[in-house]
Order: sequence, then structure tokens, then C-alpha cells
Amino acid sequence: MPDRSPTAYDVTLCVEELRTALALHGITLPSLRVDLPGFAGTYSPPAGLVTLGNCNTATARALAAALRKTAAEA
Repeated sequence: MPDRSPTAYDVTLCVEELRTALALHGITLPSLRVDLPGFAGTYSPPAGLVTLGNCNTATARALAAALRKTAAEA
């Protein structure tokens, strides 16, 4: 990932990536979404949050990668 703060588009893509990875395991989270107020927070650098325990995009992407890996191994 580039060395910059994620945009709303980046975080939206991340949420979809995570949703797809969760679906590989039969998990559906209707409330999984971008937390747009997270962009207005005092994070340094600014970071959009994913509403899943308010994890940041790096954590959400790591989770998605782990889910994809375990689905491929099953």
C-alpha cells in the first residue's frame, strides 16, 4: 500500500475486500461499512476506519488476507 492516508474510496474498497473474504467462510456482516466520521478524527495521519471493531485499513486488509488464505487451504 502506498505511503499515504487512505481516501474514502480506498476504505470502501477495503470494506468490500473484507466482506468478500468473510463470505468465503460463510460469514455475512450487514453492519460492516466504512466509518466516514473516522476521517474527521484526530488520527495522525488521518485514517478512515472500518466499522468492525473500528479497525484501520491495514488491520482490515490483514484480516481479509488471513481469511482468504485459510479459505484456500480448506
